[in-house]
Amino acid sequence: MKRIGILGGTFNPPHTGHLVIANEILHAQGLDKIWFMPNQVPPHKSVTEPISNSDRLAMLELAIMDNPDFRVETAELERTGPSYTYETMKILKDMYKEHEFYFIIGGDMVEYLPKWHKIEELLKMVKFVGVSRPSYPDQSDYEILHVETPQMDISSSMIRKRVKAGMSIRYLLPEPVRAYIEEHNLYGT
Repeated sequence: MKRIGILGGTFNPPHTGHLVIANEILHAQGLDKIWFMPNQVPPHKSVTEPISNSDRLAMLELAIMDNPDFRVETAELERTGPSYTYETMKILKDMYKEHEFYFIIGGDMVEYLPKWHKIEELLKMVKFVGVSRPSYPDQSDYEILHVETPQMDISSSMIRKRVKAGMSIRYLLPEPVRAYIEEHNLYGT
């Protein structure tokens, strides 16, 4: 049975923090692979900076291209409507019956787990791995595996703001992703 970590998100754009978290959890939990899963319409966020799915997917492929333990999973992009984790994991469990899934969440999501769509059913399908983040609680009524990762105060929204302001984003994300943003005039470049 393969042990697969799922790291979902908008990846708008993918950055170094995403990669560090994925790598740390891969090794700390002894997983076989980490699947990066860009979501279609996150139910808990409003999309303020629309960007095409093809651009997000291209940047994600560029971000992980040099790590054979990482891959992109497009199940949520192939669906319409809100990206409820329960619905997606049901699809993945049907497709990959021999896999055990570990769903990675940040500290900011731990406190929202009780509000997740069909959380009780979801807990039967996945093990949650929580990444500690400063100023967010890591206690939950649900069973969560916790992994300490290096703290990096990098966010996709911060990168978008820096690009819009003409500031450097070098080293905040992989160089091929930075070049893609520049080449395709994303985020107001």
